[in-house]
Formats: sequence, C-alpha cells, structure tokens
Amino acid sequence: MKSKFLLILILAISIISCQKDEDNPFLITATQVGSIKKDLRINKLDSIFPQDSIITQTSGEQQLRSTDEIKIFEKGGKPLLILEPLQEFDSTSTIGYIRILDPRYETKAGLNIESTFKDIVENYNISRIENTLNAAVVFLDEINAYITIDKKELPSNLRYDTDSRIRASQIPDDAKIKYFMIYWD
Repeated sequence: MKSKFLLILILAISIISCQKDEDNPFLITATQVGSIKKDLRINKLDSIFPQDSIITQTSGEQQLRSTDEIKIFEKGGKPLLILEPLQEFDSTSTIGYIRILDPRYETKAGLNIESTFKDIVENYNISRIENTLNAAVVFLDEINAYITIDKKELPSNLRYDTDSRIRASQIPDDAKIKYFMIYWD
C-alpha cells in the first residue's frame, strides 16, 4: 500500500515539474527559449509576444549584414532577445539563432548572461573552445548554445594570439559572459 502511494506521489511530482518547465516563460533548453520553441515560424512571433515589441531590422546604415534581425523588447522597453531566422528574409522560416539579452532567461542549472565561466564548468560539458580575434567561444552542445568570453577576461598571453588552442583550464573562473547564443538548425 505504501509503495503504491509512493509511486503515485513520485509520478505526480514528475508530471507537475515537467509542466512547470514548459510554462516557465524564461527557461532555456536545447529546444526552447522561454515560449519560443525550436520549430516556431518567424511569422508566428506576434502570438508568442503579444504584449511586447517586435522590431525587424533588414536595412539601414548600421545594418551591414545581410540577415533579418528581430529584436524583442518587453512592454517597458527592456530588451529580451535578438533573433535571426534560419532562412534570410523568409517570414515562414524557423529561428536559427537567439541572442539572450535578459538575465531572467536561464537554463535549469541557472546559467544566464550574468553567469561566470565557473558556472559553465560546474554544470555543463564543454564541447569545444574556439579562439577568435576578440573572444573565446565556448560551445555547449547539450543545450545548443555557445558562450563568448571577451579576451580581456583571459590571461595576457592569450589576448592577442589567435593561433593557440584555448583550454578551459586557462579561462579564469570569474570570467564573465559577453554573449549567450542559442543556435538551431
């Protein structure tokens, strides 16, 4: 009798906790960022963010890239996300990249744009680290994310070197996240 009750209790708790994850408007997983699911089409964003501002930028003096950039702002003007479609200039395209701007967006482990490199190492397996001109790009394949860390956060011997391989052990624990990107393809 006790084991049946315990089993029912465990099932009920697991169902409730799964439901909470889907309802969390700021949860980041491998297939969602808040209310945005991986298969959402760009032309459906209005239904996801009815109270927020959606700004599409496709041309202008400041726009040197050839992709559509969609900025999502909260009703009060606070920036939330920047989205790029998988297919440029196609309103029926799904989303290819999401840049997280608001610290309320976080993973189940609590990783957000205000986290440090130590938070990444303690909660995720680093797939690889790319050395670019101005940043170390840390890939977290399990959540379809990459994190950039400005080279100003790295030891001086790595700041101006783009040829060396950067290892996780060379990045200070307190290094701050510059960009938190989710990618879907």
